[in-house]
Amino acid sequence: MRLMSDMDLCARLTAGDLDALADAYDEHGSYVYGVAVKVTGSQAFAEEITQGVFVALWEQPLSYDPSLGSLRGWLVSRALHESALRSKVG
Repeated sequence: MRLMSDMDLCARLTAGDLDALADAYDEHGSYVYGVAVKVTGSQAFAEEITQGVFVALWEQPLSYDPSLGSLRGWLVSRALHESALRSKVG
């Protein structure tokens, strides 16, 4: 399977292509989850954070701008932010 560019993936997400979300998760989900586990120390919190990051991507695909960096970087940044908030609360 050819990995598509972040711009192509973003265009598909913006068009409402649910398979694009699955492709993004398949390509980046383990990184997002790994960051969340390391920061929170909790698999359960990491699962919630990972789900939230990808739900946010689906609901607001235009919040990611491919000209500002990679999709993986954007997703991991969101995971770090959410993980840090969760660590302060939990």
